[in-house]
Amino acid sequence: MPNLHQATRANGPRFLVLGAGAVGGYFGGRLAAANADVTFFVRPARAALLNERGLLIESPMGALRLPVQVATADTLDGVFDTVLLTAKAYDLEQAIAAIRPALGQGTAILPVLNGLAHLHRLDTAFGPERVLGGVAYIAATLTAEGTIRHLNRVHGIAFGERSGAVSRRVEAIARAFAATPVNASISHNILLDMWEKFVMISSLAGMNCLMRGSVGDILAADEGESLMIELLAECEAVAAASGFPPRAGHREQCRAMLTERGSDFSASMRRDLEAGLRTEGDQVLGDMLRRARANGIDAPLLRTAVCHLQVHERRLAQQ
Repeated sequence: MPNLHQATRANGPRFLVLGAGAVGGYFGGRLAAANADVTFFVRPARAALLNERGLLIESPMGALRLPVQVATADTLDGVFDTVLLTAKAYDLEQAIAAIRPALGQGTAILPVLNGLAHLHRLDTAFGPERVLGGVAYIAATLTAEGTIRHLNRVHGIAFGERSGAVSRRVEAIARAFAATPVNASISHNILLDMWEKFVMISSLAGMNCLMRGSVGDILAADEGESLMIELLAECEAVAAASGFPPRAGHREQCRAMLTERGSDFSASMRRDLEAGLRTEGDQVLGDMLRRARANGIDAPLLRTAVCHLQVHERRLAQQ
């Protein structure tokens, strides 16, 4: 069996991007625009739109409109070096089934899903030696017309071996991203990076969804700042008890983002909630709460946020 840490093509990895939504479409589109070998694995309706119009990205970092390679479950052919997994966390089981035919002996899986719960499931399905750690830093949405709209100037991605080693496959991914404007980096502590984002997104999404408002809306309320800081403290306590206390710099940055008056910063979970769609509430906030309980941490605001989203999800299930 080939060494999974070394198996890449001489001319760069062949990428399969699961989905062409806000995250996968953005990062995959930047790679494709830099002449990387990228195939978007999508549903038939999305494939038809991409074949007709190309991939469209609106971004302050430069707009894109380009033809792209697409595949559906019926047309997927061959194996890939790297699978960029950008599915919603609640679609993970479907994603696992979908990508299985595209995996060869040396395929690396790079997930950039929110939270941490997906790692165990991917390890179980494919073996931990295949699964990298990854974090996406971007605010983007997919419009009803199928355009990817990048909402600010942040567009970063970090990835790495969970052991902290720098492997050939990780270096190959980094070289592909180096030809793009994306701020991409190899991480020597990707699990800590993932925990830090887990803390941030849980705090942000929890308050956005509870209060149905942006950071600025929340901070304008009398108790908004204190409640925001309390939920952040709950999530940081869970991370610390789990062995991944956020670094001082991250704590300062996170607190600054979550207490910026007038900010329109808001998690995609709130957009899904207000649109009456399914959310990642259980996979992100619910998982954080389960970890809090496992560590004996009282987290009243987290409990309230999870309850709020559970009510929403159960109403959806009854429709």
